[in-house]
Parts: sequence; structure tokens; C-alpha cells
Amino acid sequence: MRSLLLPVALILLCVFPLLASAGDGYRLPPAEVVEVVDAPRSPSLNLSPDGRWFIGIEPDPLPSIADVSRPMLRLAGMRIDPVANGRHRTSFNRGLFVRNLSGKTVTTIAIPEGARLMGARWSHTSRHFAYTLLTDSGTSLWVAPVADPTQAMLISNRISSVLTSGYTFSPDGASVIVTEVPSGRGAPPVMPKVPTGPSTRETSGSATPLRTYQDLLSNRHDEALFGHYATSEIHRVDLTTGERTRIGKPDLYRSISPSPDGQHLLVTTIQRPFSYLMPAYLFGHSIEVWDHRGEREMVVAEVPIGEGIPLHGVRTGARSIRWRPGHDATLVWTEALDGGDPKNDVPHRDRLVVAEPFDGQPREAFRSQYRLRGVSWLQDGQRVLAQEYDRERRWTTSWLRDIDDPDSKPRLIEDRSSNDRYGNPGSPVTRVDARGNRVVRIDGPWIHRSGQGAGPGGARPFLDRQNLETFESERLWRCAEGMYESMTALIAITKAGPVFISRHESPTEPPNYRRRSPAGVEALTDFPDPTPQLRGIRKQLVTYKRADGVDLSATLYLPANYKEGTRLPLVVWAYPREFSDPKTAGQVGGSPYRFTRIGGLSHLFFLTQGYAVMDSATMPVIGDPETMNDTFIDQIVASAAAAIDKAVEMGVADGNRVGVGGHSYGAFMTANLLAHCDLFSAGIARSGAYNRTLTPFGFQSERRTLWQAPEIYFAISPFMHADKIDEPILLIHGEIDNNSGTFPVQSSRLYQGIKGNGGTARLVYLPNESHGYRARESVLHTHAEMIDWFDRYVKNATPRTAPTRPDGQ
Repeated sequence: MRSLLLPVALILLCVFPLLASAGDGYRLPPAEVVEVVDAPRSPSLNLSPDGRWFIGIEPDPLPSIADVSRPMLRLAGMRIDPVANGRHRTSFNRGLFVRNLSGKTVTTIAIPEGARLMGARWSHTSRHFAYTLLTDSGTSLWVAPVADPTQAMLISNRISSVLTSGYTFSPDGASVIVTEVPSGRGAPPVMPKVPTGPSTRETSGSATPLRTYQDLLSNRHDEALFGHYATSEIHRVDLTTGERTRIGKPDLYRSISPSPDGQHLLVTTIQRPFSYLMPAYLFGHSIEVWDHRGEREMVVAEVPIGEGIPLHGVRTGARSIRWRPGHDATLVWTEALDGGDPKNDVPHRDRLVVAEPFDGQPREAFRSQYRLRGVSWLQDGQRVLAQEYDRERRWTTSWLRDIDDPDSKPRLIEDRSSNDRYGNPGSPVTRVDARGNRVVRIDGPWIHRSGQGAGPGGARPFLDRQNLETFESERLWRCAEGMYESMTALIAITKAGPVFISRHESPTEPPNYRRRSPAGVEALTDFPDPTPQLRGIRKQLVTYKRADGVDLSATLYLPANYKEGTRLPLVVWAYPREFSDPKTAGQVGGSPYRFTRIGGLSHLFFLTQGYAVMDSATMPVIGDPETMNDTFIDQIVASAAAAIDKAVEMGVADGNRVGVGGHSYGAFMTANLLAHCDLFSAGIARSGAYNRTLTPFGFQSERRTLWQAPEIYFAISPFMHADKIDEPILLIHGEIDNNSGTFPVQSSRLYQGIKGNGGTARLVYLPNESHGYRARESVLHTHAEMIDWFDRYVKNATPRTAPTRPDGQ
């Protein structure tokens, strides 16, 4: 039987042809849903590094299907906008303004007619900010002085950001380094009308396990197109005089990073040949140090194409090469000591290397027992917080290390399960130094930590300070009960206490920004409630237990007009997550005191139609990381039963009228629940993967391949059990979904499997949409489909027998 699983799966995939049927055009959901979807969105604020100014960005409403359908090239794992000469995007902004925190004067930046604001960010000096605009002729970069924001300088009208961010400020803040479309670039390559030959691939003896990447190169014409749009040239533009200096020659630049002293550039360049099996970030590349004129000073590394990287492993050789903060021109990088393979048994997995490019040999700074996940440099430029990750235990440790003192011993500063939200001490607060490097802020012997403050009653964000000599922590501030407020930027530490910007909200108060100081609280914004019609919605955090004793939780929402004692049709919306132990699996995430904002694709729109919703109902899959999926089905069924029982016990739900839904891995869960239990009347599965033989080298956290555990891949693939899906299921998928594993064909094959076995299903493909759906027309159509489906098969379902519980009772 074991050897038959894969052939049977492949045969089934070929049996069913794809069905194509004409749609009826885009549909609209009920008017109250349209009104909320179209509600305005509040601006986002971006504080300057010196804490004196902020940029406000006013977002556009949902893009139209015309925006989403802009020209797109799908090459090398990327989606390229040939007009922008950058990554394809659908979301833009309509307004930009600047305000001084000490006053109320707002300066609005004029956006030229026909231009679309892409984004804005500060220079690390706080003297300038930059913003990019998209027009029919390309992407332009503007830099404005904060002293007079209306006097912006046009830096370039041919920015290229296919491989890079497009621009970076120099360490002294006096110039900006940009990547541009090469001057004199000709027309893009034309697809040959007649094939010039076959496309061939060959392998021999080299194991190259790969994830299911999409949008890859497939022929010589794709290679030529990628080279055409990804090639750029580097220029330095003086912000005072506008003088332009070209650096180097046009090439496939992936990143350009100036050294802290501004005298050198760390340049990464993609090398040919390209791969047809991997995205661009795994292509071979060279990493070099140039002088400020563009002359090569040294080759740091020649990195081959990413073949042979072990599953869940890393490259061998130098990786994560970067400049060391606090030093003029010192490089640091990480190297694997285990061949990059997490399965190799070695005393140390990684080491950090420090190199003075022009003086002496690289030296080893330290070795880590587990995989180095991150190195955060302290403001003194000498010490680091080195975070390690133990894959076997799903455990994280952080060490305080002195890079320059070989006699100093590392000190353990954090030691916990990576899933332990209650024990998370928060992230170190960082700042941007005078040269533009982000470093951990130090105030005397203290660093500061900001965290979500997860707890049994919901999250209460906090600001702590931690002594690096004693490692003792002190709480400086914590969000009050009954609301949700989090620190967004630390401005200063005074003797009387911290000064910081926070974002405050409550179930009835929309998010707004505040300035908190020992002197009191100052409101910085007063954004109105965009959807006052939703304020009557009730929500509460509910906790309950699974049959095996595991603690579970969800946020229960009830409609605005809910009458006590009424049992409503119920929607359970969830996403499974993996845990190593029941203790962390049962921890509560999120907060019931956040502002109820419904928008986009939110399933909470069911509240406007008379449903109760159990949102983020926890579906933990607990066990050994190597084998936990062996009990995936049993665990999600038990969790689903517990969620329904809780809502029924509270008297708010009709246990015979329950629908289940999810997106991506939540869609995979939904299809499995309909196949393996009778708890639900119907389901909605969006952008899911249903046949795990199509993701043969693993999925989510599964570490085994299809060939190592074929029975598991078969057992948890809903497609293999399509004959058991006897409740109606609505399948929705973006036609050009590029998420790894969730090929659009996944939904069509499951639909065909259900249809071929006499089940009830509906398949909706959304034109020009990817893994998440962006266009207003697509979003409204999705809501119309979802509401109609559950109204027909859940709210107005014919009475059923009592649901079958996983324990057989």
C-alpha cells in the first residue's frame, strides 16, 4: 500500500480536466457591507529619528481591478512592474504631510496630477525625508528638507527597484545613493515568434530539495527580460548642489551599502547563469567592497547558486555579510559550522566572523551552540545581543557578548520556548546612530525592552528597562486594563521617566497617537471613527479546554443588535499553529480591548448578517516537531469540537448551524475538517493547498519529505479524501497566487475531486489576484460569495442530526 500512494495521487491529478465556465461579472454583497468596506482609512505616522517631526501618509482606498491588473512580469520568483521598473504593487497613497510634534502646523506636500505616492521615509539625520512617486513614465524620487518641506528636490525620475530598495542616504546625510534604469537602455526583448529550441534541464547525483517556488524563469526569453529590467546603474546625488556622480557600470545590483565612514561600498551583484528552479535571491552572486568612486578594492565572497542547501538549513560559507556599526569600515558575517544542515550533530552550528577589509585576516568573534538567528549591536559598537535558535526544542536563547574582548564570557540574557508568549521579555529598543546604523539603545547600564505583554486576560503592552550588569528588569510603563496601547517610538529617557509616542485604542475608540511623558499625556491625533455603525458589536475573550485538557481560546463576536438568549448561526474562523508542549499552546494571544475595525477580506463581516463569530479559535497541533502531523487531523477536530461546545454552552450559538472557514493553511484545515468530521454545516476555504504530494519537500513546519512519510502526506491531504467531503464547501482562489505551495490548481483539483464524487462545492477564481485579494471588486465579490454560501447552507440549513463528536459521544 505504501508504494501505491504516490502513483495513485498522480493518476488522480491527471484524471480530472480543468473546467472553465463564464462568470456573471463582479457581484456586490449587502449594502451595509459595501459601506464598511469603503470606509476611509486613517493616516499612518512615521516619526523622525530625532523625535521632533512626523510624516503622515494618507492611504488610498482599496485599489480598483484596473490597478491590480497593471502590467506585470512574473520572473525569477518576482513580480515586476515594467512601468515602475520595480516590484509590482497595487496599494498606493493619496496624501503626504509633515508636522512638528511641538506645534500644530501641518505642511501638506503637493502630489503632481496623475502621480501615485508609493511611500516615504526619513533620513537618519532627520534633516530630510524622501518619497517616491509612480507615473506613466516610471518611478521618481524626491527629497525634501524638513525646514521647508515644500522645496523638494527631484533626485531621479528613473529609479530602478527590481532588486534593490531604489535608494539609500549616505552616512553623512549629505547625499543619496540611487539605483537607476541605465541611461540609453533600449526596448525590452521581444518574444520570438518561432521557438529557437527546446527548454532542457538535467540532474545527476546532486540532491537539491526545493520548496514549491512560483513565477520562476522558464526559457531564454525570460532570462533576457529579467536581465533587462533587473539591470541598474548606481549614482550618488548631492542634496545641496544636485551634482550627480556615476559609480561603476550597469549590472545586476542586488544591494549597495555604504560603510559607516562613507568611504566604501559593500556591493552585491547577481551572477549568471540564472536558475530555472530557484528565485533570484538564491541565484549566485558576488559580494565586493568598492571605494567611493566605484573601484573594486576586494572580493569578500563568491556565492554559488543555492543548490544543495539542506531543507530547513542554510548556505555554507559567509552569509549575512554587513558593516559593523560604530566602526569606520569593518565587516561582519556568519558562517555555518555544521555544513548548513540542522540534522548534523555538532557542538556548534555557527560562528560570527569580524574582518577589517584592508588590515589583517578575518577573525572568529564567537561560536554559537545553535543557529544564529540575529545579532543586535549595542550602541557602544562593541557588545552584541546574539540570539540563537534550537530547532529540536523550538527554543530561543540570547547572549550578551563582547566582540573585542576574547577573555570575556558570554552571559545568558534570555532562555525560553520560542512559543512562550507569556515569558517574552520584549524586543530591545533600538535607535539610529549618527551614521545611519540601527543599534540597541543604551542609557547608562540600561537597555529598554518593548513587548506585547501577553497574558491570560489578553495582551497589555509594556516598556521595561533591563540592567546589563545584573540583568534585573524594571517596569517603566504598562498599558492600563480595558484598553490597548502600545509604544511606537521611544523619544527620550529623563530622570523623571520615559518620553515616548504610543498608539491608543479601545473597543469603542479608534487608534490615535499620543505623546507620553512624566508631565502627562498629550493627544497628537484625533482620527474619527470610520465606521460608527459597528460600535454596537460585542466581543469577549473566551477560554475553554480541549477533550485532552489543552487550554484553548478565541475572541467571540456578537452582532450589534444581539438579543440575550438568542442562539445564532456560528462562524468558526481559524488557522492551525504548531507547538511543542501544551503549556505554550494554551497561552492567549491578542487582546479583546482593541478597536473593532472591519475591512478588506475580514470574515467579521458576517456580524452584519446576524452571525456569531469565533475569531482566531486556537487550533494547536502539539507534539514532537518531527512527527506532530501524525495526529494533525485528530487535534484539529478535537479543537473544533471544543470551540463549538463553548459557544453552545454560552447560549449564543446553534450547534446545528455552524460554518467553518480559513485562509491559506486555514483553508487546508477547513477542507480537512469537512472531510473528517460532521461538526459543520458548510465551509469556506480561501487560497489553500489541498494535495500535499504537490509540496513534496515539506509544508508549514513539516520536516519530512513525501518519500520519507508518504502515508502522512496522504492522510492529511483533503484531496485524497474528497469522497468524504459531504458538506458544501466554497473554494476561492486568486488566479495568479504566487504563495509557495498554494498553486491555483490546488483548488481546481479539489473541486473536481468533490464533483466527481457527487459532493457540493463552488469554485471561484479571482482574476489577477494573488494569495490575498486586493481589488475592491474582488473583495466585494468575495464577501458576496461567502455570505450567500453560509446563508444558504448554514443560516438557513435544514435541521440535521446532532454533530458527531471526535470521542464518538
